[in-house]
Amino acid sequence: MTRSTPLMLLLAATFSAAALPAAHAQAPNAATRGAEAGSAPVLVTAAQWEQMRRDGAGYPMFAREQARAEKLVRAMMKAGIDVPVPKDKGGGYTHEQHKRNYQAIQAAGALYRLTGDKAYANFARDVLLGYATLYPGLGAHPEGRGQIPGRLFWQTLNDSVWLVNAVQGYDAIRDSLSADERRTIDDNVFRPMAQFLSGNPENFDKIHNHATWAVAATGMTGYVLRDPVLVDQALKGSKRDGNAGFLKQVDQLFSPDGYYEEGPYYQRYALAPFILFANAVQRNEPERGIFKRRDGVLLKAVDALVQSSYGGYFIPINDAILDKGLDTEELVAGIDIAYANTGDTRLLSVAKGQKRVLLSPEGLQVAKALAEDKARPYAFVPTLLRDGPAGTEGALAILRMGGEDGQALVMKNTKQGMGHGHFDKLNWLFYDNGQRVVTDYGAARFLNIEAKSGGIYLPENTSWARQTLAHNTLVVNEQSHFGSDWKKGQPLAPAPLLFAVTDDTQIVSARMDGAYDGVSFTRTQALLAHPSLGQPVVLDLLRVDGSTPARYDLPLHFNGHIMDVGFKAQSAVTTRPVLGKANGYQHVWVDASSEPGTEARSLTWLLDGRFYTYRFASTAPARALIGESGANDPSFNLRREPLLLQRVDGQASTTFYGVLEPHGQYDGTAETVRGANSRIDRLVHYRGKDASVLVLDLAGGQRLALGIADDPSKGGSHEVSGDGQRWSWNGGWKRFDTATGKGGK
Repeated sequence: MTRSTPLMLLLAATFSAAALPAAHAQAPNAATRGAEAGSAPVLVTAAQWEQMRRDGAGYPMFAREQARAEKLVRAMMKAGIDVPVPKDKGGGYTHEQHKRNYQAIQAAGALYRLTGDKAYANFARDVLLGYATLYPGLGAHPEGRGQIPGRLFWQTLNDSVWLVNAVQGYDAIRDSLSADERRTIDDNVFRPMAQFLSGNPENFDKIHNHATWAVAATGMTGYVLRDPVLVDQALKGSKRDGNAGFLKQVDQLFSPDGYYEEGPYYQRYALAPFILFANAVQRNEPERGIFKRRDGVLLKAVDALVQSSYGGYFIPINDAILDKGLDTEELVAGIDIAYANTGDTRLLSVAKGQKRVLLSPEGLQVAKALAEDKARPYAFVPTLLRDGPAGTEGALAILRMGGEDGQALVMKNTKQGMGHGHFDKLNWLFYDNGQRVVTDYGAARFLNIEAKSGGIYLPENTSWARQTLAHNTLVVNEQSHFGSDWKKGQPLAPAPLLFAVTDDTQIVSARMDGAYDGVSFTRTQALLAHPSLGQPVVLDLLRVDGSTPARYDLPLHFNGHIMDVGFKAQSAVTTRPVLGKANGYQHVWVDASSEPGTEARSLTWLLDGRFYTYRFASTAPARALIGESGANDPSFNLRREPLLLQRVDGQASTTFYGVLEPHGQYDGTAETVRGANSRIDRLVHYRGKDASVLVLDLAGGQRLALGIADDPSKGGSHEVSGDGQRWSWNGGWKRFDTATGKGGK
């Protein structure tokens, strides 16, 4: 999976310990600060800029980045200064122009230092003087969103992003300005912008990515302006009492494994302000040891984010947009700064794939290491990323086989993820052959496309994307988890029960209580390899126990073209009935439906030259429905995507089970087909007193059985019998491989 990337924010970060140890160790003293004290750069020192100017051309990736910046800024200089009065929503002209301006200010500042050409400094100065005329007269943005609209942009978040980036360019040119110019820009642009952010505690003191951008902007501005109050507010909250601010965010938003509470998509977005401001803190106050805080959790966060990807794209849980991946601007900053602090050469292979570096000491260090061929492969491995500040509030489980583009099974057993979280406990996704196979919709949003509500979350994000039906997990009585109330769901995380990895078996299990009153459900999934199978398969077991009879729906959202419907169903040929009236059901057309039954059924589809057969059944009579998203969507905001739904009615408890098998190959160019038929002959479920066994009879006479305890977190012995066979084991699970007809013990 590859794609082009928009111009990277040329993030000039702070220090490089390995490259410039002397500059890292101490702040610039009075002798190095220029004619007027306090004007020399502090985010990247003059000595560091000089080293980059001297050495950068010798390293191809750094030189390409500088050339790219020069092209951008020269085009902006040719177009002339344009600092418009804000009026547009996201994606509109004034919105985009203010974005271009902060990119140009930042890039021009770097180029002034790297080339010595005063024209770059003068251009950045003139743009900022334009803002010094504009900004003091601005009130709330005319298209303002939320309780605290921005001034340059329609939401305060964008104002924070502008300041994080522009202050880096300003730091680079500040000592080239006259005292009057400096005072004008300080007092009419940067100080009032920082004060606007810190003066709105409803946003500034949140534990949330919006607040992370705000505190980073304020703190970096405080260092540049030599304003300790702004720095203290950024670190400790608007009241400077430690109950909010950057340090509190570091402590509360990341788990000990570096997993960010809102999920990978927002971890990507929040990473830039976390890493950039941490670098600024380390540069100016190294005694804080910010990169050592919580056992180096900010550096762990970079590694956790890379692991939370497949095929170059981030795993799209919660309010995620599908096309964000490892080459995103924010992760370029994260990789460069993490490498500078750790020397982890695995990160260099990610940087090589990004084809970008920062115009910073860290970027120079990465470019140098790549030129010296120091990169080693980044290993994508089975990973359990605990959630919550103490790592006790669920987890994201990622099982992997077959290398980077092989099989990846993701089970989402995390906490809610605040307001960006979706109602989808024990949801799962599956990747294979470089493709999304079992999918997650992500967010209903077209970022910064003005025609789609200015790029904000669309109404269908609430009515479809966040609803439980839009995910691959249990729905009870056509209601979403927690009654679609994220504040109710926030304190109720799944309980992880099992995570184990062997050469041929990887298995994860978790239980969810509280998503519905009186209902508990436990899901166990395994990624299994076997010589008789072409590719590893996914085994899925979901047990639901309720206090009263209910309707249980289990959707599966998949990607591909249906090849074979392996069950008898009535197709809706002339009309397309809608599945329901609310909670996402109003957005699903029903194309086919079966009668209730307990027999195992199958559905086969084709995706990118590979076949996928899903065999599924339940212990209570279930209907199978095939549908598609997109009903009741007059503005065409939703993607049309297929789903399979299993429905059990009138039961208090039941068990759903299934196996997803990748197999075969279709080559449209050569007109050849291999292995189009499943290599699994039968799927059977057997039940014991406190455990289940799932049995796969494979083509060629082999049998694969997996024993799973009801609570695999506990020890003890278990026994299951059925069809003349008996399986017994100690512990949470055991795998049994035999020839057909021969049971295991």
